[in-house]
Amino acid sequence: MRTQIDIMASILNEAVEGARKTRIMYACNLSYRQLQSYLKLLLGMKLLKRVSENKSNKTIFYETTAKGQDFLLAYRNLKALMASSSSTR
Repeated sequence: MRTQIDIMASILNEAVEGARKTRIMYACNLSYRQLQSYLKLLLGMKLLKRVSENKSNKTIFYETTAKGQDFLLAYRNLKALMASSSSTR
């Protein structure tokens, strides 16, 4: 079962080089409603940013911020730590 943190990390990982909503939704196996909720959360936490065209407000894609990259690094380190500690028992 995926936790909220796992889903957040999955979205941020998908958006590292920029991604549209549809790509994120399918790659992370989310419903549109779930996607909207997580995007709002990640944007509010400044882990994700909207990238828009210069001439309009239309969102082109979402991109992981530097703070989001730090989150991903910490997430991966924690997962690795948890995996290594469970194998030593």
